[in-house]
Amino acid sequence: MLLLKLTAELIGVTDLRPSDAEGDPFYYMFKVSCTSCREIHDNWVGVSRFETRDMSGSRGEANFVWRCKNCKRESSAVIKNEPQPYNHAEVPKPQKILEFECRGCEFVEFKPEGNWEAKGLESNTVFKEIDLNEGDWFDYDEKAGAEVSIKDLKWEIVRS
Repeated sequence: MLLLKLTAELIGVTDLRPSDAEGDPFYYMFKVSCTSCREIHDNWVGVSRFETRDMSGSRGEANFVWRCKNCKRESSAVIKNEPQPYNHAEVPKPQKILEFECRGCEFVEFKPEGNWEAKGLESNTVFKEIDLNEGDWFDYDEKAGAEVSIKDLKWEIVRS
């Protein structure tokens, strides 16, 4: 099992999570490596927890099925659960966002492409369509009368 973990400084917001619903799925963007030949795929790949693909040889289904262009080995990955929210903490610490099982491949890098959402720490104001591609996000919470932000994002993929 692998975990996608996030460490970030949340100011005035909490419950940061990808906007990921069956009618509007989030595509988790990863760089993938073959565990057989260690080749890292050149392109980013998108994985949705709501989409499944058949694995060859009637071995079932997975959210991601990939054949290495170098060694031709087929690999797969399954997202094990819905994304967990990143909660506000006075001192930022790594928190699990997503858990996945990879067979024959590893996700080695993540980019937060797509819409994220959070809610105001004091006001419960819902912030949607948060773009984390640039690394930081700033807004204003009208109900709380204060600036809110998400800064210093650090993504890591670790073994569970």
